[in-house]
Amino acid sequence: MALVNGNEIFNKAREGKYAVGAFNTNNLEWTRAILGAAQETNTPILIQTSMGAAKYMGGYELCLHLVQDTIKSMGITVPVVMHLDHGNYEAAKECIEVGYNSVMFDGHDLPFDENLEKTKEIVKLAHAKGISVEAEVGSIGGTEDGITGAGELASVDEAKTLAATGVDYLACGIGNIHGVYPENWQGLNFDRLEEIAAEVKTPLVLHGGSGIPKEQIVKAISLGISKVNVNTECQLAFAKATREYIEAGHDEDVDAKGYDPRKLMAPGTEAIKETVKSRIGWFGTPSL
Repeated sequence: MALVNGNEIFNKAREGKYAVGAFNTNNLEWTRAILGAAQETNTPILIQTSMGAAKYMGGYELCLHLVQDTIKSMGITVPVVMHLDHGNYEAAKECIEVGYNSVMFDGHDLPFDENLEKTKEIVKLAHAKGISVEAEVGSIGGTEDGITGAGELASVDEAKTLAATGVDYLACGIGNIHGVYPENWQGLNFDRLEEIAAEVKTPLVLHGGSGIPKEQIVKAISLGISKVNVNTECQLAFAKATREYIEAGHDEDVDAKGYDPRKLMAPGTEAIKETVKSRIGWFGTPSL
């Protein structure tokens, strides 16, 4: 299956009141786990790189080729979208040139007029090449690639204005945050989500999907969320499984070569795959 830009996938999700998961990759194991989960559940999936992960892995072109080659080597037959997560203006332009199928231009930290104008430019550049675009309005709490948001609610009027640029999906702040949610988190603001969804028919995106209770995610999807981003939960699952492997002393089993990185990383990789499969179930993504 060749990579696709995701427009048809997410428009159907908005119409059908389900969501498609967007999962961040950080290396080969992450990539295989995410793609394997999609294949086993026979569902479309979005695999994305943050600017920081792409730098760690060796650049956007390498990331794209890694995903393309892994799709081929694993015989993946479900639709896969290759996406830039939380890209700034320069990163979005670079990924358009490299050949990503979808890019997020995150201008929420800019004055709104500048966010708007740069979003228009990215939409023009991307759509000329059949690449889909995600924009952000309001602030997603927490820190992502050095951009910190306090979790402010998105303005309905700003959401309408940004959607009118022709973006293919829109991330909106509704009290969600990146990373681990604090104990005093107040939950998602469904009133604001309903207000935005009533005015914006563009598929809406829920960032910071890790740690939000299932019932809140399901309700958000019923109100118009079509794409849910997950990263931290996969990282935590990987760390937990790897820790258990080491604490059990398997890495010290010389006869079984438990120190072999392929064995050392296998439990964590499987934990990522199971986490992705679980969230696909939460999101109600139908099998193809």
